[in-house]
Amino acid sequence: MSNSFKLTFTASREHIDQLGHVNNAVWVQWMEIIATAHWEQDARPQDVAAFAWVVVRHEIDYHGNIGQGESVDAETFIDEVPKGARFVRNIHFRNAAGKVVVRAKTTWAIIDPATRRLMRIPTEVSAPFLPSDPAAASG
Repeated sequence: MSNSFKLTFTASREHIDQLGHVNNAVWVQWMEIIATAHWEQDARPQDVAAFAWVVVRHEIDYHGNIGQGESVDAETFIDEVPKGARFVRNIHFRNAAGKVVVRAKTTWAIIDPATRRLMRIPTEVSAPFLPSDPAAASG
């Protein structure tokens, strides 16, 4: 269990736009893939089965791009405690040289499956994703 998680993505032909680099919508898809993979790996199995998450906000800064056949190392990390139903996740995509080409801050909210409404994130659900020193987390 960890407040961070890493994946590598490689741009294939279908990811490339008319400018010859990864389309902005693909970066958003990759953000969802890494966030979901982190949740599925580090959450308690009963929480994965019981809860769903929705995106309520994406903030994305593009500092570069990659072309077909190039890869980025993506890291998602959580450095803030949840606020009510919302949990903020940061994502950095680094190119082969280690430069951050895309930086995102994405806010997710937990859904109560019975009511299909937002609910306060239970402490036991967020615990596996918090920094190892909770006092260091911003609030």
